[in-house]
Amino acid sequence: MTHHTVTTEDGLNLHVTTHGPDDAPVSVLLSHCWTADESDWHYQVRDLLSHYGHRIRIVTWDHRGHGQSDPAVEADCTIPHVTRDFGTVVDAVAPSGPIVVAGHSVGGMAITAIPEERPDLMPRIAGLLLVSTSGGDLRTVTLGLPEMGPYLRDRLPFVLATRARLLSRTKRQRFPVIERQVVRRILLGRPQRPRDVGHVVDQLINCSPETMSGFFKDMMLHDRVGNLSAFDDVPTTVLVGTRDKLTPPDHAAKLVQGIHGARLLVAPDAGHYLPFERPTLVTDELCVLIDGALKGAGQTAAQNQAQS
Repeated sequence: MTHHTVTTEDGLNLHVTTHGPDDAPVSVLLSHCWTADESDWHYQVRDLLSHYGHRIRIVTWDHRGHGQSDPAVEADCTIPHVTRDFGTVVDAVAPSGPIVVAGHSVGGMAITAIPEERPDLMPRIAGLLLVSTSGGDLRTVTLGLPEMGPYLRDRLPFVLATRARLLSRTKRQRFPVIERQVVRRILLGRPQRPRDVGHVVDQLINCSPETMSGFFKDMMLHDRVGNLSAFDDVPTTVLVGTRDKLTPPDHAAKLVQGIHGARLLVAPDAGHYLPFERPTLVTDELCVLIDGALKGAGQTAAQNQAQS
């Protein structure tokens, strides 16, 4: 494990972690959920290291305004900023070779913006995993409550942001009443492991108010359906839980409709946090994409050797 500091185009320092050698034939980049941090993928990092060892390079990072990365002003907490930050991370720690990219929630939304923000990276994407995410139209989400859902959806981020402004982190850690209810009733499906509930609650408590409100506002404007066909030649899998209230199954279905050849897998009873709730499923689908990328990289290396 190696920690890096990568500076964005607008001068923010991002906390980046890599596993594996610089010259690995394939790099795997894992982009996390809104209000989370790189530990969003901790089950997958553990399992990929166990399965592949140093045959691949794994890259995780904290998005701007999240985790150990620098805070960002509310106006700069947007999906295009995260996409450009993604490109900066790739340039810094995975500058060559094929990449397999996975995105959870806003991390997946940022990936769908790559064709407009960093089109130069598209030829390098050898596999794509979109987890509990959306191509747009998030204003239609009702959180499973047709009447009160839209009101609750619009108010909750600002209630959490207000708590973060008025109450110390220590006080919210001692009395995470609202955060725990949000996690248990909205973010997770069934079953719920106490350690996962506690982990997501901690992530919410550690998230800044600017990050909560800024990204929420931008996600409500998110519309990258027109970009999806750019991934037609990329092996793509879309995962969603039947109990996902933030990016419901119909959003996953629209992603699959927009990407030729994409596969849709639906996890019964799972909520929005599939990397926690169904870690084996997420890892297994990552492995399918990584194996394909490794095979392709090996064939390219053999061809180059034959030509030389």
